[in-house]
Amino acid sequence: MRSNLLELMSTFVQVVELRSFTKAADALQLHRPAVSKFIKQLEDDLGVKLLHRTTRNLSVTVEGEEVYQRAKALLNDVGDMMATVSPNQPPHGRLRISAPLALSHTILIPSLREFQALYPQIEIVLTASDRLTDLISEGIDCVIRLGELVDSSFISRRIGEVQMATCATPSYLDKYGIPLTPGDLVHHKAINFFSENSREVMEWKFVVDGHIVSQRPGSTMLVNNSDVLLSCGLAGMGIFHALRTTVKSHIDSGRLTEILTEYATVTKPVSILYPDRHYLPPTVRAFVDWFSDVFASKHQF
Repeated sequence: MRSNLLELMSTFVQVVELRSFTKAADALQLHRPAVSKFIKQLEDDLGVKLLHRTTRNLSVTVEGEEVYQRAKALLNDVGDMMATVSPNQPPHGRLRISAPLALSHTILIPSLREFQALYPQIEIVLTASDRLTDLISEGIDCVIRLGELVDSSFISRRIGEVQMATCATPSYLDKYGIPLTPGDLVHHKAINFFSENSREVMEWKFVVDGHIVSQRPGSTMLVNNSDVLLSCGLAGMGIFHALRTTVKSHIDSGRLTEILTEYATVTKPVSILYPDRHYLPPTVRAFVDWFSDVFASKHQF
């Protein structure tokens, strides 16, 4: 077994994640031929082909995917060990985060410069999407989730809640009238949000006389993306139900009008999930602690 096996595995992980020998060479500050040589050495040592390479495409073989998953876990364990033995060493390396679009736009991204200033040696790979990502198969280190959790195999930290708001443009309300109760929504055009994973349409939940009442207004439009939901709402296509943090500035500016304000909405929990590991990587620990504090300071509860 080669003495530089960790270096070979680290190079392979970079190539797989960046899908490019050239980009991996830049990230590792190596010459491209050196990266090719390292991958060839690793393939020779393992006796399997790890990558399919053409002039335009690069893909991972079945064996390569298995090696990638194990190599990444091993490299994380090595990083954990180094951090435990050398606690003064600042967190460093790549951190892959997944977060919903709405929270990315309004809370995470506006605060990330602070995180980068605190941890300049951490490179963030942010996947902003309303799709439910799979931490293991997609190689995500931690994910921010909205709503009640169904994952049982991950560690989770509930960091707070976000409020919902029901809105429409003034022009829509002038034309179709203002619903005075949640039940009045059935007479209006609605823009509904559905989950890309489950295809389930999100219910609008209100507190009426101390009880939670769920509404699912008939749709004039169904979307699976919170950015598109907001755009359709601002275009006057109907009433919509969204995170207050995404619509607040538009309500303040008058582009949107919040309705049914006499009825409290049911908040959505916000949690951070990460794989169940005996040793939490320092990069993940740093981010989880930092974002928990940032979220609390934004008064989103």
